[in-house]
Amino acid sequence: MKRIARKWIELSLIIRIIIGLILGAVLGLFAPQLSAIGILGTLFVGALKGAAPILVFALVASSIAGAGEGIGSRFRKVILLYVISSIGAAALAVAGSELFPVTMKLSVSAAEGAAPSGIGEVLTNLVKNCVQNPIAALAGANYIGILFWSIVFGLALKKLPVDHTVTVITDASAAISQVIRWIIQMAPFGILGLVFSSVAENGMSIFADYGKLLALLVGCMLVVALALNPIIIFITLRKNPYPLVFRCLRDSGITAFFTRSSAANVPVNMALCERLGLEKDFYSVSIPLGCTINMCGAAVTIAVMTLAVANTLGIHVDLPTACILCVMSAIGACGTSGIAGGSLFLIPMTCSILGISGDISMQAVAVGFILGVVQDSMETALNSSSDVIFTATAEYHHRKKNCLKI
Repeated sequence: MKRIARKWIELSLIIRIIIGLILGAVLGLFAPQLSAIGILGTLFVGALKGAAPILVFALVASSIAGAGEGIGSRFRKVILLYVISSIGAAALAVAGSELFPVTMKLSVSAAEGAAPSGIGEVLTNLVKNCVQNPIAALAGANYIGILFWSIVFGLALKKLPVDHTVTVITDASAAISQVIRWIIQMAPFGILGLVFSSVAENGMSIFADYGKLLALLVGCMLVVALALNPIIIFITLRKNPYPLVFRCLRDSGITAFFTRSSAANVPVNMALCERLGLEKDFYSVSIPLGCTINMCGAAVTIAVMTLAVANTLGIHVDLPTACILCVMSAIGACGTSGIAGGSLFLIPMTCSILGISGDISMQAVAVGFILGVVQDSMETALNSSSDVIFTATAEYHHRKKNCLKI
């Protein structure tokens, strides 16, 4: 038994998730009477629900508190590029979801998702949720309030004359991230239970829904990588962007695809920046910064998954609400964790804008882990390669502006 357990642990998480998915589908199809298996999925979703609010608060607060001071023109430019790319990616994801609407299987009825009546109610709920008591926001998984108070708390920490408190919140963020990693290690069993329940209840048709959702996610990310980002580069530099785009996708994106961690890919990106002839004083800050705030792939994931939940519940999203969703997806993406699947934990925040409860939205997070074998790899490849793309773009723009050799 110990030998089997050791062999299981030695397998990559992706392989274990695939095994869990296959076992869940087989058991759900041929042994639907074993309903107790479904409790594994319930426990997994419950653990995610319990840890996610604290994780979001700690990550965003520590990111803002630890941000560097004295940002020059190049840093302002690269931050602007990061923000434009993330908001643009979210807008593209919203447009894609409108053109190709998809749904997912949820164990709730549409009546349980209270849709807001219009943009006025959305804005009113947004403001009310922002100023809710922070302890109540954490306890009730009010992600809008959590995001608001984490930003305020992070800005307040930056004003402190000493760094001890910042270190404490950063350590707390790291500790909570470790807890999430432990929970994610249980994902194969959770997915086994979730897939079992879905297949036992709905049959194999659920995989058609998952396939459409995955196709939409990957399609949007490819459009961001091959169309949106090149357009941003061309507008900034007025030159052919594709040599830079393809080199970054090849030298950074492929590695990030397999590591599934922007943080783990930082050394690869730093080496690529050196080969591109960029200034070390600049890229040594902009690459780690991008690893934290440049999350165009995460913005796509958050927006697409949120609208998939809305479509499932029959919630109509008008244009003003969609614009708010784009901005919140981009802001939320900046606070995603450096661990695999980190963007999924921000889905409840954007779902709350549409009046969707945490119980429902956390099921979408669990579905995201089923798709994550491909989705998270694509997302990380896009995020990490974009760090180098926009770092190089900001550097080349600075040289062009000052008549230096590019």
